[in-house]
Amino acid sequence: MKPLLTLTGIIAMILLVLFLIANKQVSDNSNKPLAADTDYPIIQTADGVFYHQGIHQDATKDNIGAIGNMSFVVGDTCVAVIDSGGSYLEGVKLRHAVASQTDLPVCYVINTHTHPDHVFGNAAFKADNPQFVGHEKLAAAMQARQTPFERTFKALFEEDYDGIEFITPTLTVSIDTPLTIDLGNRPLTFTAYTTAHTDHDITVHDQKSNTFWTGDLLFMERIPVLDGNLTNWLKIMTQFQQADYDVVIPGHGTASADQWRSGLAKQQHYFETIRDEVREIIADFGTIQQAIEQVGLSEKDNWELFPQYHRRNVTATFTELEWE
Repeated sequence: MKPLLTLTGIIAMILLVLFLIANKQVSDNSNKPLAADTDYPIIQTADGVFYHQGIHQDATKDNIGAIGNMSFVVGDTCVAVIDSGGSYLEGVKLRHAVASQTDLPVCYVINTHTHPDHVFGNAAFKADNPQFVGHEKLAAAMQARQTPFERTFKALFEEDYDGIEFITPTLTVSIDTPLTIDLGNRPLTFTAYTTAHTDHDITVHDQKSNTFWTGDLLFMERIPVLDGNLTNWLKIMTQFQQADYDVVIPGHGTASADQWRSGLAKQQHYFETIRDEVREIIADFGTIQQAIEQVGLSEKDNWELFPQYHRRNVTATFTELEWE
């Protein structure tokens, strides 16, 4: 009686199994956490593109301000970090995440805007001697907010505030003049906007993977926050809807190839609701207090952190539209 399997056959089957396992690991690589740091997972969304997704909370000492999305892109010669963290401690974790993927230096740190959850990790990258990139108005915005930010976050973080520095850009992006840099066969294009979420927002486009970083011009799941001009922001949302990207990484919430369009539509609907209802109150000679108490309440179950930020959005909208 012949054996069912020869030694050669057994070896061939083992190799086949190993091949299938390896291929499954590769196919499952995208959008799954990588084991760089168990309490600071990073997700790969494309070849050379990684991000950490922040939690939907306000910044606290316990969460070290890690509430926004932080990313890095690996080129052939160096790495670009897109937003550096909500504290020096998060910046250190992000730098370790970069080191877990490549030995290449960080040559650019891009700040999409100056809110603390996006810039407080800058100093963790000083040893790389990178260019710090931001909107042409970023330095002024950072300097204007430095004193209140220091006061608030020193009280919040206590000793964990140590290491935070307000590092202004060494390379700036002007409105209507996109800027492209190269990480080594990996061009990134920065675009600066007129006042929208803030008065100094920029976006980043990785041409190789067709990945787009919106900064806080897009919030997913977590309620968006208006710190600029609603009318302009709505125009920018319409521009984004007409674009075609393979992956979009928002300032907060889930990165995706397809969900971002519905997330953008949801954000647009939220702000259009506020705008329209505020206009009705203004037309009836109503007060800002009436607007705060009445506007946009139909949206309360659609967003995380709604109680913390919705009233602020209504107030900012009323102030903007009162004399339009």
